[in-house]
Formats: sequence, C-alpha cells, structure tokens
Amino acid sequence: MQSQRGRTALITGSTSGIGLGIAEAFARQGGNIVLNGFGDAAQIETLRAGLESKHGVQVAYDGADMSSAAAIEAMMKRAVERFGGVDILVNNAGIQHVAPVDDFPVSKWDAIIAINLSAAFHTTRAALPAMKKRGFGRVINIASAHALVASPFKSAYVAAKHGIAGFTKTVALEVAEQNITVNAICPGYVLTPLVQKQIPDTARARGISEEEVVKNVLLAAQPTKKFVTVEQVASLAVYLTTDDAASITGAILPVEGGWTAH
Repeated sequence: MQSQRGRTALITGSTSGIGLGIAEAFARQGGNIVLNGFGDAAQIETLRAGLESKHGVQVAYDGADMSSAAAIEAMMKRAVERFGGVDILVNNAGIQHVAPVDDFPVSKWDAIIAINLSAAFHTTRAALPAMKKRGFGRVINIASAHALVASPFKSAYVAAKHGIAGFTKTVALEVAEQNITVNAICPGYVLTPLVQKQIPDTARARGISEEEVVKNVLLAAQPTKKFVTVEQVASLAVYLTTDDAASITGAILPVEGGWTAH
C-alpha cells in the first residue's frame, strides 16, 4: 500500500469503532492523524499517545462537537494551523435512534441530521481550500448500506445517509479536475458500539429478543451472514487515498456482504 508519509488525515468520530480502525490504518501507513470524538479524557490521551509512539507519526486530538457548525470550523482551522491542511478527510461521526416515525423525538431527528449529514458539509467546505492549494485531496464519507436501501424505524438515519450519497456525488463533480476525489463507503452491519447499542433498541421497537434482532434483523439483510469487520472498511478507506484509486470518485461503494444485491 502506498505510504501516507507527510499527509494528514482527519477522521471524525474516531475514538472508537470504524473511525478508530481507519485512524489506525492511516497511522500504520505513516500519515499524521487528527482524532475526533467523545469519551473519557484519560483514555483518549492514552489512545492518542499510543498511536503516535507505535507508528512514529503526529497524532492530535480535537473534541469538537459534530453537531455544531462553529465547533467544526474551529477544529478545521486548528488542523490547518498545525499541519498546513487536511489532505484526507474521513467523515465518520454518527449517531442513531430507532423509533417509529410518528413517535420519533424531534430532538433526535435534529441531532442525527446535524451529526450524520450536516457535519460532513461543514468539514468538507473547510477542508477543500487547502486541498485545492496543494493539488491533492481525498474526502471519504462513511455512509451505510442505508444510503442505498431503507429499514423501518430509522427514518432520520436513512434520510441522512441518503443525503450523504447525494452530497458525495455533487462535491465529486465540483472538484473532479483538481486531483481531489470524493467517495462514500457504505458498510453493512459492523459490530461497533453504535450497532451494539441498536440491538436492545430494535428489540424493544419490534417486540422481539436481542438474539432474534441479530439473527433475523441485522444479519438477515447480509447474505454472507457475517458482520463486516472494521479492518475491511479501513482497508478500503486507505486504498481510496492512493494513486491507484485516483479515477474512483463520486462512487457509492457497498461493503455489506451482498445486502444491496437483493
């Protein structure tokens, strides 16, 4: 895999789950990292310092709230000041809530749209000027199989992820001649903290057991009957930043065990 030495990757929602896996993969290739996310301050510092010492790269942490446009702008400004720009932007931060639409809390709808969709707009618009100046950029939006298909009781999440797909295509067209690519990776179910939290919520919403949720709801959609792994998603993300992937842009790339082949 092509070295990322000298490049900087900012990954939102990267203190756990898919985001952390992607941060680890980029650091392994020699890229500097900006971590973002919530969590225990001491644990995050241990994580940051560990990545830095293990891979011999610079790793910064920024706790910007992805629901706040002002906080996102400030985070991007700090990244530019420290590293000169963000070469690789991975929009991964996301939250979920499962409920019938007529019982869906308005505050949850607003938060999901802000964090899962609007945050990508705010990070991207802030990252592009330095990418254009450097003549290189990679924007990778971690969408979901729900960018392509729907599931009941996830109206806000599905709406946001469909929005990410459209946003990805639009920005890809805008920057296509400037050596900047914009793509979306659409994982199926990955056993991350976000998915683990969905299991009891979905069980309550559907009136079934948690075991039935895993077997008959989550993995029922994936013909392989296996969870996608964090490492599989991270490997694709790293590949999309290489010169070999320079002609892949505006792509909505499923990694979901055949889910959308139905």
